[in-house]
Amino acid sequence: MNFYSVRDLRTESKNVWENLSAGGEVVITNNGKPSALMIDIPEGGFDEIVQAVRQARAMIAFNNMRRKAAMSGFMSDEEIEAEINAARNEE
Repeated sequence: MNFYSVRDLRTESKNVWENLSAGGEVVITNNGKPSALMIDIPEGGFDEIVQAVRQARAMIAFNNMRRKAAMSGFMSDEEIEAEINAARNEE
């Protein structure tokens, strides 16, 4: 995987595009930190690539929520059932 700065993207765009085509992905950095991932899209594959990226982002968000929940403690089955019953009784 090749890394290019935002400046490189402006000044060496031909190299960036060539490496993107050859390697399939290029990382763009801003102030030394990765800030964007460029992905080569095969002809006719736009919708599939977009769907895969969205699924990956959703999975990352889900995993982050699970990690935060684990750090703060899980509810037992009994506690969940009590919450459900309490909500039903409020109606």
